Amino acid sequence: MKVLLDHISKRFQKQWIFQGISHSFEEGSSTAILGNNGSGKSTLLQIISGYASPTQGHVKWQLSGTDIKREHIFREVAICSPSILLWDDLTLHENYSLFIQFKKLPGIDGSGELSQILHLEKHLHKPLKSYSSGMRQRVKLGLAVMNDSPLLLLDEPCSHLDASAVNWYQSLLQKYAQQKTVIIASNLDDRETFICRDQLDINGYKS
Repeated sequence: MKVLLDHISKRFQKQWIFQGISHSFEEGSSTAILGNNGSGKSTLLQIISGYASPTQGHVKWQLSGTDIKREHIFREVAICSPSILLWDDLTLHENYSLFIQFKKLPGIDGSGELSQILHLEKHLHKPLKSYSSGMRQRVKLGLAVMNDSPLLLLDEPCSHLDASAVNWYQSLLQKYAQQKTVIIASNLDDRETFICRDQLDINGYKS
């Protein structure tokens, strides 16, 4: 998936969050969007995903040279961010069963194998509302990274992860994200962006 940003700007009420971002995320590239807290990283990810619109400018998505309309881009995007919620009243098994109705998890043979990859075997049949924040983050990351969408967006993915879970996250990306276009929003955390070869510093687009 290739994503082209053409002079993207976003304003909330009278305040410009960022202005004039032009950037090309090439197919198969890995890019870190860097910035301080409140700099607009999450907002930019939402625009790249097609879930939000810029105040000014245009976004263009291409898959193998073919333009993808915004109303269809959700089929090609996987995102893990604080704004993406899980079905907390359902178990991991039930969440998996619902998720695969919308996205494919190639090579995953059922919820049992998913729970093993997430290191949550003992919690497969427990509701997610009983999970710790770190356990929920592993579920969100696993479902985002392992599905077959060509565009992977991660918003501060190491939030709520302890040291062992950070190692798990890095191994997950190395195994499942090599052929994808990966964009990671981070507050200058090398643990999150270790895979990224390019970077976009959003602090340079303030009015």
